[in-house]
Amino acid sequence: MDVLDSILDTLALRGVVYFRSDFSGPWAVRVPPLVPAARFHLVLQGSCHIEIEDGPSLTLGPGDMVLVPRGRSHMLADRPGRRAAPLETVLQEAGFTGRGTLTIGKGDPEAATRTFCGHFAFRPMAAHPLIDALPPCILITAEQRRRHPWLDAVLDLLGQRALSADAGAEATLIRLSEVVFLETLRAGVSADPALSALVSGLADPQVGRAVAAIHADPAAGWSVASLAVEAGMSRSVFAERFAEVIGQPPMTYLAEWRMQRALALLEDRRLGVQQVAASVGYASAAAFSRAFAARFGLSPSAYRQGPTPDDDADRSEAS
Repeated sequence: MDVLDSILDTLALRGVVYFRSDFSGPWAVRVPPLVPAARFHLVLQGSCHIEIEDGPSLTLGPGDMVLVPRGRSHMLADRPGRRAAPLETVLQEAGFTGRGTLTIGKGDPEAATRTFCGHFAFRPMAAHPLIDALPPCILITAEQRRRHPWLDAVLDLLGQRALSADAGAEATLIRLSEVVFLETLRAGVSADPALSALVSGLADPQVGRAVAAIHADPAAGWSVASLAVEAGMSRSVFAERFAEVIGQPPMTYLAEWRMQRALALLEDRRLGVQQVAASVGYASAAAFSRAFAARFGLSPSAYRQGPTPDDDADRSEAS
């Protein structure tokens, strides 16, 4: 779906793999919140219990994967009821440097729980109804994987590469994990009404055409009337239908998408603020700067003086 790809590209989705684990019971780890990010855990061997803050408690078996969106805190353990140590404490006590396998316990390696964990980071201040619609978690079981051959194949390859010491394995894992995020969204749509409604709206033959038009040319002088023409609907019916399936009125979505595109364009230092302003539909740099400051609390120039995307990724990986 081109619109979905456009959204994730603009929000700067990046896969960051942070460790493989080999845990022998008893064990429990409390994973702290991390925003804006979505963490995932793929069970390669054994079983793993997960309790998500303000979300469900689940037990994962071999081949199962869970995606925890919006950086929610959660606990991983060998069984329910464990008292969990903070992740930072566990890493420090294990002497884990961020490379290789995080090992806890001295049990039988054949009976240990082995997982592959990572997270997907978004650009700071990234926002979209898609992120808002994500449920507390998306569980993909080994049985569900069989119904989604693309996801099953990528997870199999991810598991194989996670155990590999070959040169370039880490870079491959990061790229594969980004594909996993996309395919997990597609596989998880049917299980969550809010996510299903939004993704269906993006693919809607009429509303979807209007969303695609906004994404294709955010600088155009769109109005509710002109977007309704794109959708082939009357103005009033279109406005009501768009708000219903996307979760925002058309002009709110347009204004927010322009700001998200501006964040992405400002990372290209070759573009002046005036060029960025014109690219997202503002007639002057002054008008754009006022809108940008009202939305994000700082000017476009101040945003540019902040950390680079690579700096943000480095900090996220260290977390």
